[in-house]
Amino acid sequence: MKQQLQTMLALQDEINTLVNDNWREQNFAWYRAIWVESAELLDHYGWKWWKKQVPDMDQVKLELVDIWHFGLSLELQSGCPEEVAASMCQALKMRVCQPSDFRTDLETFTLNTLADKRFDLVGFAQLLADVNMSFDELYQRYVGKNVLNRFRQDNGYKTGTYVKNWGGREDNEHLAEISRQLDTSSPDYSDQVYRALEARYREITLR
Repeated sequence: MKQQLQTMLALQDEINTLVNDNWREQNFAWYRAIWVESAELLDHYGWKWWKKQVPDMDQVKLELVDIWHFGLSLELQSGCPEEVAASMCQALKMRVCQPSDFRTDLETFTLNTLADKRFDLVGFAQLLADVNMSFDELYQRYVGKNVLNRFRQDNGYKTGTYVKNWGGREDNEHLAEISRQLDTSSPDYSDQVYRALEARYREITLR
């Protein structure tokens, strides 16, 4: 877990730096991003008692990964990836979460985030338990989405020239397909994902 945390923190540091060289000094409102994403997450899970709703679990997990991006950014405000990974690992190992009521746990997590303007790591671990999402799955999904975000930035996302749809399919779909074909335990997993995305993107867009 510690190695996976260190890898994810390093990747988050890289993508934040790609967007803004001095991101740590900017004091971005990461907690606010978590709050907004939490509302979107609840919509995907369902909360309306006056209509039939079935949780869209794939979208729920995608939103949790987006929240994890912002949570890692908050954690990185306190130190380098190696130091932060050690403290996060210790906090997670001290708390074993059992599945509970997802909506209530999400509200508690969001309230804690807004109150402290910090990442409620234990509360997030509870949300993972509620939707039966392992840490390994979080790692796989996070690395894939992080690499896709970096790929988008490298190919004109910030300037508005990047096109998300390749050959009639959104880039997220290509990412999911590519990720299933690779070994997530490989030390260069993130590099493999990037190279595979780049090769497919070039192949489709240059036809």
